[in-house]
Amino acid sequence: MNDINIIDLTPENIADYGVCGYKDVNKHLELRNKIKWFGEYYPKGLRIKIIFSHIGGYQGMIEYVPGEYAHRPVDAKGYLFIHCVFVGFKKEFKGKGYASLLIDECIKEAKVKKMSGVAVVTRKGSFMADSPIFLKKGFQIADIAKPDFELLVKKFDESSIDPKFKLGDPSVFGEGLTILRSYQCPYTEKNVRSILETAKKKFHLKTTLIDVNDPVTAQNSPSPFGTFCMIYNGRIISHHPVSNTRFENIMSKLL
Repeated sequence: MNDINIIDLTPENIADYGVCGYKDVNKHLELRNKIKWFGEYYPKGLRIKIIFSHIGGYQGMIEYVPGEYAHRPVDAKGYLFIHCVFVGFKKEFKGKGYASLLIDECIKEAKVKKMSGVAVVTRKGSFMADSPIFLKKGFQIADIAKPDFELLVKKFDESSIDPKFKLGDPSVFGEGLTILRSYQCPYTEKNVRSILETAKKKFHLKTTLIDVNDPVTAQNSPSPFGTFCMIYNGRIISHHPVSNTRFENIMSKLL
């Protein structure tokens, strides 16, 4: 524990530490987009705290924002909303309680700011934390959404209104392939161009890419994931970023 520090990222120092494993601003478009996005939302209360080891370097992070700016399809006004939390690029940093420390930092800030509590979307699938770590801290299930998403809340006052999902309708996107992505998550950049190219050249699909640049659009996403969604002919075919190979496998089964 003596080797571990919790560092607050700011628009001034985020490039020094990177985000989500992306460290080189010149090399990674994903990081440049995230830094720009972070700078836009930081004045609105967006915060990123990282676990930093002098031995192992950057080993985890938590990102949270006031609920009205959440990039998930939720109504969580009055709550601090956790976008993501993870720890352990190296296995020796897993299972040490560092994620719990980061969540405690968020809870502490929510109390200082006299908010209603803390909310988070979890899932049993990929790209999100699962619910057990939050349930152990007194979070409760406020809402659920298919296929495997849960909206959890830790309320400081039981009389506060629960947050809830407010999903959009995927059928409004019509025929062809539509990809929604937000720069909130750096991983939404990878593979998108190659997927769109494959969709056009191999499967001869009409394609549309929608950059989710504001919380209103994110909060009306048809996917509980919020920051990414792949829709084909009005039906969700992926709730999280996938490789081009995975996309080809999905389409081969549908066509």
